[in-house]
Amino acid sequence: MSLTRAAGLVIFRYTNETIQFLLLQTSYGEHHWTPPKGHVDPGESDWVTALRETKEEAGLSENDLEIYQGISKTLNYQVKGKPKSVLYWLAKLKNPDKSITLSEEHQDLKWLPLDEAQELSGYEDMKQLLSEFYVKALKLV
Repeated sequence: MSLTRAAGLVIFRYTNETIQFLLLQTSYGEHHWTPPKGHVDPGESDWVTALRETKEEAGLSENDLEIYQGISKTLNYQVKGKPKSVLYWLAKLKNPDKSITLSEEHQDLKWLPLDEAQELSGYEDMKQLLSEFYVKALKLV
């Protein structure tokens, strides 16, 4: 069974002395909440996928973000019985007031502090990733 690969960015902003994470609510399936991410296209690198998907799903370009290429984590899990691997990098929104432009794939967005982002994400591996990235983000603000 082939592995499905995906990549994305866990984006945070620092506003009112608080780190907030961006989560997008899917407009399909169970309407789960997730950072911007998507499937790696044939011949595309994980890095290019993460940038492309972030632009498509949130309207944010590489110029809007400070992306920490040295801070990444891969989540491995099953989707409908098939293995999936998602590589995330940590990124900071340079202008915390910049608006997000959703694609048709998402119906809502929220900027949330760590505990609320973890609760909304719902998955233990994503909760752990957010916790680890939060500790790293604290050193970057």
